[in-house]
Amino acid sequence: MKVLIAGGAGYIGSTVASACSDAGITPVVLDSLVTGRREFAAGREFYEGDIADGPLIDRIFAEHPDIDAVVHCAALIVVPDSVADPVGYYRANVAKSLEFAEHLLRNGSTRLIFSSSASIYGADTDLTVDEDSPIAPQSPYARTKAVCEAMFADIAAARPLRVLSLRYFNPVGADPRMRTGLQLRRPSHALGKMIQAWEEGVPFRVTGTDYPTRDGSGIRDYIHVWDLATAHVAALAAFDTLLPETGTETGTGTGTGTGTGSAASSAVVNVGTGTGTTVRELLDVFNSVVDAPVPAVDAPARPGDVAGAYTRSERARRVLGWEPRHSLAEGIRHSLEWAAVREDVLGHSV
Repeated sequence: MKVLIAGGAGYIGSTVASACSDAGITPVVLDSLVTGRREFAAGREFYEGDIADGPLIDRIFAEHPDIDAVVHCAALIVVPDSVADPVGYYRANVAKSLEFAEHLLRNGSTRLIFSSSASIYGADTDLTVDEDSPIAPQSPYARTKAVCEAMFADIAAARPLRVLSLRYFNPVGADPRMRTGLQLRRPSHALGKMIQAWEEGVPFRVTGTDYPTRDGSGIRDYIHVWDLATAHVAALAAFDTLLPETGTETGTGTGTGTGTGSAASSAVVNVGTGTGTTVRELLDVFNSVVDAPVPAVDAPARPGDVAGAYTRSERARRVLGWEPRHSLAEGIRHSLEWAAVREDVLGHSV
């Protein structure tokens, strides 16, 4: 099997590529390197360019006519940045994805796994969600993912494209073999900020302390990035069973929350641990792993931040035969191990 991974030189896409390789699937990587790293595509078929570049997509399929499926991980993902630059986010995440879909259809590519986000949900009062929970994105970034899902479902209902959207939660950790990890030295998410505070010997800022959670801090479903990558591999294996080319009803339901598409052409699956962890609890686990505990100070929420949610993940187990294997403590340890070797892999420019 051969798979085109758009955004395959980024944190998640490169880990998916490694998981594919380990499973005997050949990855072909497409990445603009706006946020991805060339080093993460080393040793793989790699094309530098944009998903909206039609001639480049045509060349990839001409040179690899045996591509069986496409995994779409290419996106801008920083919530506060999306608040500051919604035009840029809609252009990169929505407009270019529409162009990409047209290029795939022109080349006869009919299997698409879309890396979506659980940030599109409006959480229930207990802060849990499943695939049929209301869609209520609270940031421009989240809305771009919701718009893409609806757009892909509409296209799939009318054209021979079948789309499986994986709505995943908060990835942490690194490839356990340290081939790839977060490319940024100073990532903006909570664990990245904890590592920075630990390295600098300063308190960690808990941004947002009056959310309706058990301790007032935001709650997230932290999934090890390697578990997330193996979920993509499981989705590739299950794709034709979940979305058969014949258009036969599978009975899984789409759970799109959009009212568009059909069960035979598009579907969604949550990929998370099923466990909610607050930011304060994340810090407790972090401090159980490191030798010098990091103190906390309270701070205001960042633009676009929300209370958060975690998944009820029965569907992933049922239709993908997948479940997470790595603990949060392992994710933290692997993040720390990656932080220690990142400059050796990527140099001092990150």
